[in-house]
Amino acid sequence: MLRINLATRPFYNERAVDVGLVGIALVAVLVLVTSVIRLSVLLQERATLTAAAESNEQQADEIFDQRVELQRQAGTTELELLVAASREANRLIDQRAFSWTDFLNRIEATLPDEVMLTSLRPDVADRVVGVQVGIVSKSVGAIDRFIERLEATGAFADVLSREEEITDAGLYRAVLYGRYVSVPTAGNETRMSSGVAQ
Repeated sequence: MLRINLATRPFYNERAVDVGLVGIALVAVLVLVTSVIRLSVLLQERATLTAAAESNEQQADEIFDQRVELQRQAGTTELELLVAASREANRLIDQRAFSWTDFLNRIEATLPDEVMLTSLRPDVADRVVGVQVGIVSKSVGAIDRFIERLEATGAFADVLSREEEITDAGLYRAVLYGRYVSVPTAGNETRMSSGVAQ
């Protein structure tokens, strides 16, 4: 029988090892090239997406600024309309709350016999009732007494005679201006202090 000792001379298949190493090297180069190409494509896509995102963000900022400006303009217009409507409503409420009966009763109670009423005009504005009273009298003293009586009631304040003249008949014509301060009564819930509703 023939015995061969293979351990003394190692057996290598060098060609197969070389082919395997070349194959592995080719695969590695192929993977490297593919990765570089893919990285390049991804970097280009990233640059494109970044530019698009910046453009979209800029457009969003412009739209936001336009929206804020429109809201400010619309808000200002609406606010002005609301303020005007509120003032009108307050004026109507003040006029409705004004008691003509109480007002005329106070005028009648304080009017001296020598004084004749020619015009009477209350003006309700901003919860203050201004009063313009036109009178004719035989003497200046009667006009002064009428002013003193009006203010003595506590219902009138700052009453002054601003326009005075003597008529052809020798009478004194005057226009009084002042504020009407409503005093609450048992059935009247509207209170005005110093001409301002509370």
